[in-house]
Amino acid sequence: MNDTTNQDGNLRRIPPEQSGPLGKVQRFLESARFQKAITVLIAINAVTLGIETSKAAMAAAGPLLSMIDKTILSVFVIELLAKLIVYRSRFHKDPWNVFDFVIVGIALMPATGNLSVLRALRILRVLRLVSAVPSMRRVVSALLAAIPGMGSIVMLLTLIFYVFSVMATKFFSETFPQWFGTIGESAYSLFQIMTLESWSMGIVRPVMESYPLAWAFFLPFILITSFTVLNLFIGIVVDAMQRQHDMEDAEDIAAEHAMAEEGQADRRAILVELKAMRLEIAELKGLVRPD
Repeated sequence: MNDTTNQDGNLRRIPPEQSGPLGKVQRFLESARFQKAITVLIAINAVTLGIETSKAAMAAAGPLLSMIDKTILSVFVIELLAKLIVYRSRFHKDPWNVFDFVIVGIALMPATGNLSVLRALRILRVLRLVSAVPSMRRVVSALLAAIPGMGSIVMLLTLIFYVFSVMATKFFSETFPQWFGTIGESAYSLFQIMTLESWSMGIVRPVMESYPLAWAFFLPFILITSFTVLNLFIGIVVDAMQRQHDMEDAEDIAAEHAMAEEGQADRRAILVELKAMRLEIAELKGLVRPD
């Protein structure tokens, strides 16, 4: 079930609305109040899961926290079952429904024995905030839309890393085998330099003590990767978010035009009916003689 939010903050349904009892359930699931209630429950669940990491809190209120956790999980399960009943074959067409299904499914997996590590994965339920909050959905949608554009930049960055890794291994492997002994180690060291994490005092300055001209190798690498290629990622993401926003605005404008045209058609039909009623009343009063 895909939905978007118009300028008034109301959810606009894309799938057809069901009739009868299923229609009432659908309207309830898609209502703003229900969505807000689910958001509040997710936030409460996030807090309780964080409190459970405290041994003192578990000793004082462990049963209560466990009851709250199970109650909220039950609400999530009932919500998903209701969506499966209402949307049926359309359920999987909305990636956000699939996302919620996977997150809740992980929480339902038994966390005993060798699977006790799965208890830590219960915190993944907090990620349901992404599907519950429209603004977060827009950000994630923009990031996913930006992935194709990032492919060429990733290939370019990989090529740059490979070239510089080979060069660094050739230049510095004999003196600094711990950083540049192999291409893999050189790539990892260059990645640290690209992130600007302890790059100067940790790697570059020690290398420059043995190779005074090493700055001529490292500075161009930093300029190309940190200040050029990575900023291209930011530009693509911003552009994708802007395009996503423009598409939503266009959809809102089209919906408003459709509603306006529908309203005008209704008004014209009402006027025609009023004129017909006036003629009938006038004929009854004898003011108008029928032909």
